[in-house]
Amino acid sequence: MAGRAADEILARLEPLGVRLELDIFRRLLAALGEPQRRVPALLVAGTNGKGSVAALLDAIARAAGLRVGLYTSPHLERWEERIRLGGAPIAAPALASRLERALAAARRCGLPPPTPFEALTAAAWLEFGGAAVDLAVVEVGLGGRLDATNACDPVLSLITRVALDHRAELGADLAAIAREKAGILRRGTPAVVAAQEPEALAALREVAARVGAPLHLAADEVRVGAAEWRGLAGHRLTLATPAGVHVLELPLAGEHQIANAAVAVRAAELAAARWPAIDSGAIRRGVAACRWPGRLEAFAAPGGGTTVLLDAAHNPDGAAALARFLERLGRPFALVFGCLADKDADGMLPRLARGASSLVLTRPPSPRARPPEQLLAHVPAGLAAAVEEEPRTALGRALAAGPGLVVVSGSIYLVGASRSWLSGLGFRSASA
Repeated sequence: MAGRAADEILARLEPLGVRLELDIFRRLLAALGEPQRRVPALLVAGTNGKGSVAALLDAIARAAGLRVGLYTSPHLERWEERIRLGGAPIAAPALASRLERALAAARRCGLPPPTPFEALTAAAWLEFGGAAVDLAVVEVGLGGRLDATNACDPVLSLITRVALDHRAELGADLAAIAREKAGILRRGTPAVVAAQEPEALAALREVAARVGAPLHLAADEVRVGAAEWRGLAGHRLTLATPAGVHVLELPLAGEHQIANAAVAVRAAELAAARWPAIDSGAIRRGVAACRWPGRLEAFAAPGGGTTVLLDAAHNPDGAAALARFLERLGRPFALVFGCLADKDADGMLPRLARGASSLVLTRPPSPRARPPEQLLAHVPAGLAAAVEEEPRTALGRALAAGPGLVVVSGSIYLVGASRSWLSGLGFRSASA
């Protein structure tokens, strides 16, 4: 097995799917020497926004001069994106080496092979522990209570907006899903919670009271003052918190990112009790420097003319946020849409397609993709839809319509593939 590339290792583990239980993974970490206990972690759960909040916290902590590990999922273009040290993805040979160590430890202890997510999570802890990072910002994969990331003991917990997604695994309603997310809460460990629907907030309060986790509600503790909307360029805004007033340049587009920034800033203020270098200047510089690809990310054609907007919205709540942004942007757009079979297409596609001038349906590059012809039933009356199985062909068809705005959404797999192809065509990200 020595020397195998990470892609090959993870491909062999792929049939194992997802394992929502922690005992086996905790035993694996014990066999590896408990690397997660060597690194203080900020653990970020939620349905939408947790990746953006994690990216903001990583940028803020790095702006404070700290050595930071960032673990997120899924990736856009390659596995190495998931594990970052000082803002840079882990090197491919290093990732393969960490994965091999995890698999070898499982064999040595007679444990079942780890799932891909378990193997990657173990690799992240091995990388961060070996690099002696000051802190790790860790994004939960699925849910919270039984997610592999929850094998650590965070020094600060965060829960972003809870919405309906992964209902087969997490529960049929907001309260059930919120309780799963609240599984990351710890007695005596502060937690920052984003603004929530009443049903979700009640469930989060219930779990926090039971375990003894002090809650900091962003809706109560962070006030958004003046906010200048800059379209694809993001926002200039003022946030007032119990610790002070922050005037910020937020390059992440979409009004939902203001709420994410409120959570990240309040969490950074609480983290400053442990890391005093995270001061108001670090918060300002970090927010301004944050980039989070594939989330309302604009790609410009060589020589200008056409803009492709990539957004990884893959549930109704995310699609609604994207639709609100497009309505406010007020530009005609062509929509390229594809989603996975377990996603709520009827909760996403009509909301986005109603504002589109044209629509191309396609299949994301995933074995779990929904056949695009099945999406025709969800297209609003009066809008003609083309079907192109191959994502590259679908995007090419939308681009061929001429200069304008093309929006690609519905699946992070579709966004990642489109991003790779656009880069090959000479398109450049405005956030690069």
